[in-house]
Amino acid sequence: MSSSEKRVPGPDRWDVKKLVILRTLRECGTVTATAQTLLMTPSAVSQQLTNLAKQLGVPLLEAQGRRVRLTDAAHLVLRHAEAVFAQLERADAELAQWVHGETGTVRVAAFSTAVPALVVPAVRQLRSAHPGITVRVREAEAGEAYELLATGDVDLALSLAAHAPTPRDPKFTRVPLLADPLDVALPVGHPLAGEPGLRLADLAGEPWIFGGSGPWSEITTNACEAAGFVPEQAHSAAGWTAILAMVEAGMGVALVPRMAAARRDGVVMCPLGADRPVRHVVAAVRKGSEEGTAVRRVLEALTVQEDVREDVQEDVREDVQEDVRENVQEN
Repeated sequence: MSSSEKRVPGPDRWDVKKLVILRTLRECGTVTATAQTLLMTPSAVSQQLTNLAKQLGVPLLEAQGRRVRLTDAAHLVLRHAEAVFAQLERADAELAQWVHGETGTVRVAAFSTAVPALVVPAVRQLRSAHPGITVRVREAEAGEAYELLATGDVDLALSLAAHAPTPRDPKFTRVPLLADPLDVALPVGHPLAGEPGLRLADLAGEPWIFGGSGPWSEITTNACEAAGFVPEQAHSAAGWTAILAMVEAGMGVALVPRMAAARRDGVVMCPLGADRPVRHVVAAVRKGSEEGTAVRRVLEALTVQEDVREDVQEDVREDVQEDVRENVQEN
């Protein structure tokens, strides 16, 4: 059979629904996982991809043991399909703006500390400046957030930059939001609580409190190793309430992001000097959707929060310094 007989003529060859299945297979790795993600049966996934291969006139899959992998032709098809997906997102955004104007619903997935520190203040601002825009919030860590974004279940995802898709990922547009400094939580009365220019290396001999695994464990160990030491993990906890309670009891010290810091009478939050670590927070949307009015307004509101937080953090630093002075005088 000639190639012209194999292929469906014209634009009908490019079936967007089937291209979505092919892209999902690339992301999930197996037909079974693809079927679960798309709420299809594995046989339906296989049949749709077989039909797409016939329409395009090229093999898209090849056997690799009990699994399948994408052919070079499939990767070529997807490179062009990503541009199609992005353009369709732009079309949806423009249509929504034409129909609804400055109105719309934006579904946001954000990690736990970003919800009160970034998302809630942004929602308050939007209610005042753009009351026609509604934000629906879903708390989710990075892995789940980007899966929801890819499948269209949310419109915007917030995460740490270290856990976000790379800027080269063709599916998403990344928007930097802020650099969140990490401060050291010390118990009131600790000899280093009032130390000017405190460095992370000054705390090398302290017992540390951080999670046993996961993102925060990595952030703490990486920051300490960059300062020249391996932290001694005295206690393991994942929640900030538990971590700060143990710091207050004098059981150890901890790195705490400013976004997550809550005032606690028995804890002094000490800004670090030259070796101060930071974590970077980013937003991501499906490529092309950032041109929609509602999504753009939410991104703008989230970005503004960095300037607002800088003013608040300066007030907090002054309060901390005053607390330290009072504690020194009392002792």
